[in-house]
Amino acid sequence: MNKTKKFIGKIVWITGASSGIGESLVYEFIKMGAVVIASSNDLPGLDRVKSSCKDKSGMVHCVPFDLAETSEINKIVEQIIKEFGKIDILLNLGGISQRARIEETPLWLDRKIFEINYFGTIALTKAILPHMISRRSGHILATSSISGRFGFPLRSAYSASKQALHGFFETLYLENKKNNIRSSVIIPGRVRTSISMHALNGEGKEHGILDDGQAKGILPCKAAKIIIDGILKNKREILVGKSELFLLYIRRYCPRLFFRIADKIKST
Repeated sequence: MNKTKKFIGKIVWITGASSGIGESLVYEFIKMGAVVIASSNDLPGLDRVKSSCKDKSGMVHCVPFDLAETSEINKIVEQIIKEFGKIDILLNLGGISQRARIEETPLWLDRKIFEINYFGTIALTKAILPHMISRRSGHILATSSISGRFGFPLRSAYSASKQALHGFFETLYLENKKNNIRSSVIIPGRVRTSISMHALNGEGKEHGILDDGQAKGILPCKAAKIIIDGILKNKREILVGKSELFLLYIRRYCPRLFFRIADKIKST
């Protein structure tokens, strides 16, 4: 089958769809024939994304909700299943980053970051999983980070929340191979998005600065293409970025060198 037609008839749900990689994935999936459910806590952003799809805007359905508020997720999922009949692919892109030292980060802020990045993601996953199991079909993806594989300055809670996702989704994969459910973790390095702008400082306020590393990252549209290629190849880990991804291999095979390099990297 032509690659551009690979997702015809598929229902794809994307969180974090109002900007960045999530937004670019909306555009890529509808070009490839999928019907997309776009979610975020930013309704104006979702409306802008839908409008940008022009003649294909009917293939995009906006479902706003906040990952920090998990009490309504089961109800939202039931409504979506009732309307669309199924979810073929769930991409958990929504999340928030951090720019604060450990001693500057109050415990309530650690909990908030975990509530969004970890509990919000697994709440939606747990709500959708039984429907996929009953159909014996589906693919669930979570978005980690290269700092989800190692610690990094000013990102203690962010790094920890992303590392937790690896444990959960690796277990999801092992438990559900028999149910024909696929599971992948997306591991972005530097991608030119606004994630650093919205990262939380020690007071829980937005960082408001585009980090130098972020500004030099790959474009979200390129990241989206890499992710879709990883889905088509059924990769369990999808690496997204440029030379910074080598840190993953250095950390694994030469940890002493990694810590020397990480200590010298500008962390803002």
